[in-house]
Amino acid sequence: MRAGLYALAVSLAISFAARPARAVTIGDDDDPKALDVHAFVGQGFMLTKDNNYIDSNSSHGSAQVSEVGINFTKPITDKLRFGVQLFAQDFGTSNNYVPTVDWAYGDYRFADWLGLRVGRVKIPFGLYNESNDIDSARTFVLMPQGFYPLSYRQYLFAQTGAELYGYLRMGDAGALDYHLYGGTLAYNPTSTPGSPYTITNERVPYVFGGRVLWETPVDGLRMGGSVETLRADTQILIATKIVDTELPATFTAASIEYAAHDLQLAAEYGRWFAKFDSFNPLFPSIPLLKTDRFYALASYRFNRWFQPGIYYSVFFPNTDKWSGAANHQHDFAVATRFDVNSHWLFKLEGHYMIGTGGLDSSINANTPTSELKANWGVFLAKTTVYF
Repeated sequence: MRAGLYALAVSLAISFAARPARAVTIGDDDDPKALDVHAFVGQGFMLTKDNNYIDSNSSHGSAQVSEVGINFTKPITDKLRFGVQLFAQDFGTSNNYVPTVDWAYGDYRFADWLGLRVGRVKIPFGLYNESNDIDSARTFVLMPQGFYPLSYRQYLFAQTGAELYGYLRMGDAGALDYHLYGGTLAYNPTSTPGSPYTITNERVPYVFGGRVLWETPVDGLRMGGSVETLRADTQILIATKIVDTELPATFTAASIEYAAHDLQLAAEYGRWFAKFDSFNPLFPSIPLLKTDRFYALASYRFNRWFQPGIYYSVFFPNTDKWSGAANHQHDFAVATRFDVNSHWLFKLEGHYMIGTGGLDSSINANTPTSELKANWGVFLAKTTVYF
């Protein structure tokens, strides 16, 4: 099945590489109810200096930077439509081309100011969570990992439930774009290699959240905020004892973006809260943990084929502890995007990193993050074919 999904997307992408950059339509092109199809295949290479990052072999070079997807959308009536995306990814130590239903929804739009989606729906968080699966929609290979971590994609990209949304026009004051949602998450954490604990069962009984963005009267300028709250219930096997735990968490974000006239400027700040509650006296609870994350980015499209970009991102795993390499990660990134044609792009990207906060000890020979190299680097190259 994995090979079949990959081959299908590759053949579709290559078959339509010479056509204009739009969805392939199954049915009459003039029929508004025809089925639209998009697909993409991306392959990259990552090399890090001194520390392993995302993949356990990145310091020697890793080609485990790849993804493939195909999606279908179809209007049923003027107000009702459905969509589904199949997705597989091989990025670092996770996924290994296991095909998943990335999103699948039914969408009924009562009016511009009110719509309803049900199914597996993308989570509207920050400016770019909903486009995190679209490499062709951004300049960078990696979005700021403090804010959009790849390790969270499996269970924070989409939720299974319902979403109310709308676009409220306010005349000279601009417009409000709002989303409210609730449901559950596909939550599947794994035990760290060498850990004395084994995760035996887990579920997310609820997730709720919302986002409001104000599109200001200034062309291309929008700002707003997001909030998401959830609880993860986990059973952990410690020796012969089962420990029941709860992990309530809340994520908040403040966002601003200016995108007009080939220029993109954006900045976001987030504070995330989590508390580990155990119902076993042998496994103590952890006090409320707060993490801070921030980034600012800029990119400019000089012409049809060339678009460079830069960003600075900072991540503090514990807001109360900033000193020490293990308690922060500063990321200075420079990227260039080359659009070979309307279906094929190529990206080069370099990161200078200060600090080891957020690094995974298990892919660094279980070396404590405080003992890893404090100043290190990441280089990525990636190409994507899409339609």
